[in-house]
Amino acid sequence: MEGTPKQPSNLSLLLQSILEEARQLPEAGKVADYIPALAAVDADYAGIAVATIDGQVHWAGDAEQCFSIQSVSKIFGLVQAMNRLGDSMWERVHMEPSGQSFNSIVQLEWEHGIPRNPFINAGAIVVSDMLVSHYSASKAAALSFIRRLAMTEQIWINEEVFQSEKEHGNRNAALAYLMKGFGNIVAEVPDVLDHYFYQCSVEMSCKQLALSLVFLANRGVHPLTEETICSRRDAHRVNAILSTSGMYDQSGEFAFTVGLPAKSGVGGGIAAVVPNYGVIAAWSPKLNSFGNSCRGMHMITRLAAQLGLSVY
Repeated sequence: MEGTPKQPSNLSLLLQSILEEARQLPEAGKVADYIPALAAVDADYAGIAVATIDGQVHWAGDAEQCFSIQSVSKIFGLVQAMNRLGDSMWERVHMEPSGQSFNSIVQLEWEHGIPRNPFINAGAIVVSDMLVSHYSASKAAALSFIRRLAMTEQIWINEEVFQSEKEHGNRNAALAYLMKGFGNIVAEVPDVLDHYFYQCSVEMSCKQLALSLVFLANRGVHPLTEETICSRRDAHRVNAILSTSGMYDQSGEFAFTVGLPAKSGVGGGIAAVVPNYGVIAAWSPKLNSFGNSCRGMHMITRLAAQLGLSVY
């Protein structure tokens, strides 16, 4: 890390200022529409929250409004799988940037059904297979894990999004069946996809999301409960893959300009980890051409610059 983060006199006021700035940006991007339930979300929502490792949560805007976390949920599934399977899981999914679309079938064919990393769709589907194969009730286990991390039982699945995902998930099904053909999916494909779509349909607020991931900023230990969520080595590994692969095909640019491990989702959410400091969660539904929230990117970029949060 390039230095100790600056401590603003009032972080909440700073977040409010950055939020208002983001709201004044020229109209850009569009709400994800390939899942009809996501297309119905009000595009004007914008929120940001920061959970720090000393137990504070600061926020501004629509940070208490729940939204579909979509691909941000891949972090939770990955940590669960790492805890359950250990190093053996990396024989089935690698840790390299893909350089291709997050749902590329061509790359998967070339590489004999072994996904490049756990944050592209194919990789997250393999991780879902691991969880389905090792938990008798994998969906309940996933939701319970997220609730434990967020320290609340008030986190739910959006049933409309879940059904919409299943009805429009043909490309993900193609990825899963291709990997099944290569012997890299163990459970039945419909069960694996059911888990994957369920996980993506979790709804959380920025405040809940920031709090639930703060263990990654604290070497694997949840600072509020003092529970070890994962090993220090695994926290390092998750943050490393987030840095190279968490922001779709904009991961390199995000590392270059912002310098934080981060994961985005097409619901408009972004979670960025600041080791030894905390987690920033931002949300606004309109996405850029890479599938990342336009206002969310702006808010996290501005906050990281003002506080000197880059890890490089």
